[in-house]
Amino acid sequence: MKFRKSLPKMLIHMLFILFSLACILPLISIISISFSNESDILDHGYRLFPVKFDFTAYVYVLYRPLQILNAFKVSLFVSVFGTIVSVLVMAGISYSLSRSDYKFKNQLSFYVFFTMLFNGGLVPSYILISNYLHLKNTVWVLILPYLAMPWFILLLRSFMQKIPHSIIESCMMDGASEFRIFAQIILPLAKPGLATVALFSLLQYWNDWWLSLLYIDNEKLVPLQYMLYRMMNNIEFLTHSSNALPSGVTAARLPSESARMAMAILAAGPMLAVFPFFQKHFVRGLTVGAVKG
Repeated sequence: MKFRKSLPKMLIHMLFILFSLACILPLISIISISFSNESDILDHGYRLFPVKFDFTAYVYVLYRPLQILNAFKVSLFVSVFGTIVSVLVMAGISYSLSRSDYKFKNQLSFYVFFTMLFNGGLVPSYILISNYLHLKNTVWVLILPYLAMPWFILLLRSFMQKIPHSIIESCMMDGASEFRIFAQIILPLAKPGLATVALFSLLQYWNDWWLSLLYIDNEKLVPLQYMLYRMMNNIEFLTHSSNALPSGVTAARLPSESARMAMAILAAGPMLAVFPFFQKHFVRGLTVGAVKG
């Protein structure tokens, strides 16, 4: 009888253990491949533990440490500064949309929703940014295009609509200005939603390489993701172009797969370290409104 009662709990535990292994094992495999020799990968395939440890991939990726360090600093500045500014901008827009007494609420909502469905296209955007705004080869071109994302604005608006309007009215009766209400009342109450949007924005800025490909020619402004992307393209070119290889070097000796995994570790490592700080607020931000009383 006791076994029958504990059986469903055991099955649930087993299900979550299997799910956890399905999430953890690929990460362990990526780390293992990054420390494997390219010939061992070709002979034995992907393994959870390398046949023998080899640091060739990391030697290739970190061949120019100062260049990698500079790219890391650019990505760090763009991600941190861009996330802070974008969250404040989107929070201000979302707060305006959440207020039923805002005069231009419908027009602004339509504008945000319309830009989520349609954009100007690649060529007009490039001409605008390069020829009219003159942002090419500046760090701001990596920040401004993602400053106000429509989906994040709508997500924050839905969260702020859950805040009782009576709180805002009571603050107004006490003589608080709109800016003070927003800064000291709305932002603290919307912390779970802000943390969720901040995490999404941080990932957007950190993982972006597309804007760098289009607008950055200055080596000092190349972010980490774009630098790793160029390294991978160089390996692919050498692998498929035997004439470009030095004499005595074969394509099998190039760290293609192991370098790819090493780049994944270098690119994802900082975000894996940051996520635990957002996790509590992130879960609350996504589940808000799921239970109504």
